[in-house]
Amino acid sequence: MSLNKDIKISTKLIHGGISGDELTGAVNVPIYQTSTYAQTTPGENKGYEYSRSGNPTRRALEELIAELEDGTQGFAFASGLAAISTVLSLFEQGDEIIISNDVYGGTFRLLDKVFNRFGFKYHQVNTSNEKEIEAAINPKVKAIYIETPTNPLLGITDLSLVAEIAKKHELLSIVDNTFYTPYIQKPLDFGIDIVLHSATKYLGGHSDLIAGLVVVNDEKIAERVGFLQNSIGAVLSPFDSFLLIRGIKTLGVRLDRHVSNAEKIVKALTESEDVKKVYYPGLSSHPGYEVNKKQARNGGAMISFELTDGHDTNELFRSLEIITLAESLGGVESLIEHPASMTHASIPKEIREAAGLGDGLLRLSVGIEDADDLIADLLNAIVKSRTAEEK
Repeated sequence: MSLNKDIKISTKLIHGGISGDELTGAVNVPIYQTSTYAQTTPGENKGYEYSRSGNPTRRALEELIAELEDGTQGFAFASGLAAISTVLSLFEQGDEIIISNDVYGGTFRLLDKVFNRFGFKYHQVNTSNEKEIEAAINPKVKAIYIETPTNPLLGITDLSLVAEIAKKHELLSIVDNTFYTPYIQKPLDFGIDIVLHSATKYLGGHSDLIAGLVVVNDEKIAERVGFLQNSIGAVLSPFDSFLLIRGIKTLGVRLDRHVSNAEKIVKALTESEDVKKVYYPGLSSHPGYEVNKKQARNGGAMISFELTDGHDTNELFRSLEIITLAESLGGVESLIEHPASMTHASIPKEIREAAGLGDGLLRLSVGIEDADDLIADLLNAIVKSRTAEEK
């Protein structure tokens, strides 16, 4: 049963969706580790027949994320890319889609190397620019797919504007809400049709599972996504569904600490003579600051930055003692990476550079360690990364 609409999200994180177990009184939803279910007569069952089609633990998770995103129905998948693949399977051969020019490399690879082979084409534009979106629309375009913030340049797109453009042209609007989660931003509340997550990140929060989630705001879209989920079959396991529910319960307290740490690190980076540019939506100098303030609680906990000339980034990585060089983000531990050679290496260099994603860009996922320790570790490594000429 859904909670009262007035209940705050911090409470919904813990009590939303299906809570507990009516049969035993267990506070937590059990792990229903089963592949199939007994039927009384052929076609008659207690709501479940086969765990690809439905599982009580997964259903509890799906109802939880739907409630958190203010959606009609949620769907859980084996990875973020499985979720994206399923949503893209809504479209037909010959259809086209508009995407942000600065998107996760895995999303670009999926479109460029997989769906492109089936005659489904994409147009990359700066989705923070209304004119660029409108100019890219033609009769074959069926959807606008955005990230806000984008990965890794943290560009901001106006959700209400995208929803308005999409409705005007009868397009689907799709938002990857991985960086912010419903705790910071709820795209469906601004008129967006479909929200998806790599739940591996902040929603799981502990770097111990791989998962994807989709939430829709319309029963007809839900029916189509549900059919594809069952047909394609890349569903989340009962055990990982249980872990994800557990992770979501602490999302609020974790993100409060993540963001608090990020804001302190941003201040330290902007004051450092070794840092050329900081990308963070919570900075008043960020071009999307006002739009972000309108649609999000804060600037999140992802930071990208560029060092001044005369630094060896490999030496920076070697010098870090607390922050880990690794892909992914959103876990309790701080992670740093080099997008051009790691998360976005699948994007051709000329396309990366045209989008502003240069070889000098670093991306930091701020964890929940002590902020002073993180700042000291990062600034110390930056100083050590100065080349002989710089020193």
